[in-house]
Amino acid sequence: MPSTWKESGIRWYWVAVLVFFADQLSKQWVLANFELYDSIQLLPFFNFTYVRNYGAAFSFLSEAGGWQRWLFTIIAVGFSVLLTVWLRRQSSSLWRSNLAYTLIIGGAIGNLVDRLMHGYVVDFIDFYWNTSHYPAFNIADAGIFIGAVLIIWESFKPEVPPTGS
Repeated sequence: MPSTWKESGIRWYWVAVLVFFADQLSKQWVLANFELYDSIQLLPFFNFTYVRNYGAAFSFLSEAGGWQRWLFTIIAVGFSVLLTVWLRRQSSSLWRSNLAYTLIIGGAIGNLVDRLMHGYVVDFIDFYWNTSHYPAFNIADAGIFIGAVLIIWESFKPEVPPTGS
């Protein structure tokens, strides 16, 4: 384990803070400028569309009656704590793992704040082709997704820490 936080993955926590603030600022902009289901076409395959997600990814458990809000809150807090512990235990030079963990933490906390403040997650990024729409998502979801992809990449091609780390 690195002897100081500066030598550990905690040094990458600024990424989590950046994802969190970008996510929350974008959601506040959507809430201030859109009514539920309002949509603005930006490109022939991309809209800003305000929707509410009471569940998890792809609206999983969105119709569960409310208890899922607390389940997803516990999961977000638990994973954020676990990933923070892992960040503290690894070298700051392991950029892929550190970036992955902090992207996930920032996204998890961004969606956590929505669940606690509103009871749902604000989604607005809407990609589509013809009449087929990918489920709407937000910046927090994008951070979690990119972090997960980096973890999968790491599982196939592990990063080797530099000698002395």
